[in-house]
Amino acid sequence: MGYQVPTPIQERAIPVALRGRDLLGLAQTGTGKTAAFAIPILEILSAPSNKIEHHSKKRSTRALVIAPTRELADQINSSVKIFASDTNIRSTTLYGGVSKKRQDEALRNGTDIIVACPGRLLDHIREGTVDLSALTILVIDEADTMFDMGFLPDIRRILSHLPSQKQTLFFAATIQPEIRALTSEILQEPETVQIGVIAPARTVSHSLYPTTDKMKKRMITHLLDHTATGQVMIFTRTKRRARYLALDLEKFGLRVAPLQGNMSQNKRQNAIDGFRKGKYDILVATDIASRGIDVSEVTHVINFDMPNTVDNYIHRIGRTGRADNTGEAFTLCTSEDEALV
Repeated sequence: MGYQVPTPIQERAIPVALRGRDLLGLAQTGTGKTAAFAIPILEILSAPSNKIEHHSKKRSTRALVIAPTRELADQINSSVKIFASDTNIRSTTLYGGVSKKRQDEALRNGTDIIVACPGRLLDHIREGTVDLSALTILVIDEADTMFDMGFLPDIRRILSHLPSQKQTLFFAATIQPEIRALTSEILQEPETVQIGVIAPARTVSHSLYPTTDKMKKRMITHLLDHTATGQVMIFTRTKRRARYLALDLEKFGLRVAPLQGNMSQNKRQNAIDGFRKGKYDILVATDIASRGIDVSEVTHVINFDMPNTVDNYIHRIGRTGRADNTGEAFTLCTSEDEALV
């Protein structure tokens, strides 16, 4: 893939994982976390004692990666498939919003690695279509997002169905008390790897624009008209605001797509693919819909509405300034946002 040197999280996490130790990895988005767990998983599963012969029909799921959103699950699985292209290791995704038929078929045929969202994984566990009895490695990615989305009870339910003897790799960008409590429950004498302070990336510059709610649309069109931007992500507080802002910007002659939770999986994927391939210059998104989107060419993040927590600010801003690129963050704020500022 053209990698010459590991990123800091990869350099420090991969040796820990290869030693079989539990890991608590704290690093911002865009720092190369996927390879930090995918490469050691593939290395461990490729060891002679673990290898599946080509003619063997028996194939057990030995690694499970739990991710908060469908988009992140797809992205992780795509990376795993590229890393594993010269091996006999199979991976598959399990998430909602798409037919279960194909997922059931993949599970029946056997898969070494499952990348799953919590809700759909629990469905398969309840229906007995997934067998995790041979699991040896568990990865929980973006645990802080899981908490924001209310998934921690689901995570605990999933854990109750997994073997007690396993290696667990746990990743988060920020760590709230609830996340800390979960790590102390499920990690056995973990090594902690923290990359930098938990703060917005240093590669991003930040600007604040005081305004009023009525002025926001005029201000954002002016900003987009007078700023040399590449690809832009705009964040709104609600799905409805994302939908209507995208329509307004489209009328202004901009190539824009909305991305919010009420859209079908197909439409969400078309919006992301269109943005990634340059069909759209602007993606108007809600916080949850945007988690896990990795598009390295995003030059600007605009907070049309203020995020409601510091963690959400860090996650939003993490969409730009990735992989040592620079980025800019513009935040429109009203007098009601004073406490948040």
